[in-house]
Amino acid sequence: MKIYTLHKKQNLPITLQQAWDFLSDPKNLKTITPEYMGFHILSGADRPMYAGQIIQYIVTPVLGIKTKWVTEITHTVDKHYFVDEQRFGPYALWHHKHFIKQIKGGVEMEDIIDYKVPLGILGQLVHPILVKPKLEEIFNYRTKKLEELFGVYKP
Repeated sequence: MKIYTLHKKQNLPITLQQAWDFLSDPKNLKTITPEYMGFHILSGADRPMYAGQIIQYIVTPVLGIKTKWVTEITHTVDKHYFVDEQRFGPYALWHHKHFIKQIKGGVEMEDIIDYKVPLGILGQLVHPILVKPKLEEIFNYRTKKLEELFGVYKP
């Protein structure tokens, strides 16, 4: 069983409260997801984030195939971190940790995603060609979108 990790950091020139308010609102997921992914929340985004929250949405990650994805917010510590885990969806495992900390002149956001692709050895063969580049593309989009919304961090 191969588990992959994607690790990203981004600094933004905003307060810890601004970062938390934006990132902990599930409705903002659509804003930081590429349009071509057809991201649409079905349920669970009607209140601020809390441990145990189930969020259901539809995404179209590859070849126009719509996929239902269900995640649970398993841990949350106000203005520090939260964790979402896939309960149903395209991955065999998805565990996404979001950390936020105050730095001089802004905040540092850190994402650590541990994931496993389905289909055993076939999934592992497809991972470097399709899955990893797609995840990199999605997180690069998010980086640009957050800079558009909040500005570029200048130390």
